Amino acid sequence: MRRETFERQNERDWRRLDSFLNLSGKPKKRAGAARFPVLYRQACQHLALARHRHYGADLEQRLNRLVLRGHQRLYRNRSIDLSALARFAVSGFPALVRAEGRLVGLAVALFLGPLLALFIAVNVFPDVALTVIDPVTLESYGEMYGPGGSLEAGRPVDSDVLMFGFYIYNNISIAFRTFASGILFGVGSIFFLVYNGVAIGTVAGYMQHSGFYTAFYPFVIGHGAFELTAIVLSGAAGLHLGLTLVSPGRKTRSQALRDASHRIVPMVYGVAVMLVVAAFFEAFWSSSTLVPAAVKYVVGAALWFMVLIYFSLFGRGDGS
Repeated sequence: MRRETFERQNERDWRRLDSFLNLSGKPKKRAGAARFPVLYRQACQHLALARHRHYGADLEQRLNRLVLRGHQRLYRNRSIDLSALARFAVSGFPALVRAEGRLVGLAVALFLGPLLALFIAVNVFPDVALTVIDPVTLESYGEMYGPGGSLEAGRPVDSDVLMFGFYIYNNISIAFRTFASGILFGVGSIFFLVYNGVAIGTVAGYMQHSGFYTAFYPFVIGHGAFELTAIVLSGAAGLHLGLTLVSPGRKTRSQALRDASHRIVPMVYGVAVMLVVAAFFEAFWSSSTLVPAAVKYVVGAALWFMVLIYFSLFGRGDGS
């Protein structure tokens, strides 16, 4: 194809792209904004063709300017909207949790029921703990929370940073498994909620029966408000996926799953932030030997109260 023919066929689109880039404001608010990505991709293709066919440096320079401007505009428009993130944190996240109230309630029951049952069972029949957790692991808990244990002795400050990273990885991996396994028609999320409840209830019961609670409870109460709530919410999100697959309505299961993911994944983002906060408290606050137990109890109770108020009241101005 001759250069003249190439320019004549594509000149209109190049002018449209140039005019579009000269307009102010966000593309999504402009007339014909849906054409912008198409025009941009066409300009990229035309630039490659002009170079390959040696149509001339002047045409290459013109198309290259269009492509660079289009890339900058497209990249800028995809930047993080901090105001939208702030709105989601202040109102969108708690409103979404309340909208999924029934599944959140079910997740609470699946998690808290086994936790309380095992806590009571281990206190009445201590050997039950050995059927859930192996003796070596139970012994390690005793070495940590018992008199003169590693928690009482404290740890170097530089190791707090390492533990912060470990807690983030561990907490988020647990939450992700609890959420993602919901794709198995909800069975996976049910399993992990019950399993985590059983494991935590067993450890708490063992600490209580062994008399190690004076070190155990001050340690867990601070970060527990964020960590335990996040586990429940990740389970509720997984149950949402499972319920969608069990009952997709008039949609195909794949379409229903895509729609459910768009709705529920933001909850998982909120859960991830909660787990990072939990990891921070666990690494730098919960393990501190400089803070008296009484202070940890007061702060821990305040954090639980704040979490409950946040999910109960925030975002109600949006009609939720």
